Amino acid sequence: MDPKDLTKEYTNGEVTIVWQSGKCIHSANCARNNPDVFKPRETPWITPEDSTTDKIIETVKKCPSGALTYYLNKK
Repeated sequence: MDPKDLTKEYTNGEVTIVWQSGKCIHSANCARNNPDVFKPRETPWITPEDSTTDKIIETVKKCPSGALTYYLNKK
């Protein structure tokens, strides 16, 4: 596994955020738009339980590189 091309998933139970490190251009749009969830200086750096699903989706859609995507979890 290439450490520069990781895929990680984070969920709040309703939505799952998928982050692909190899695509990330580190624009920091995610941290600026939703600092409650995207905390680059912390581990884990994505904490979706700290925001609403709608706000997470809105933030992920603003990712310029496509490194962040999401899917809704089945109920």
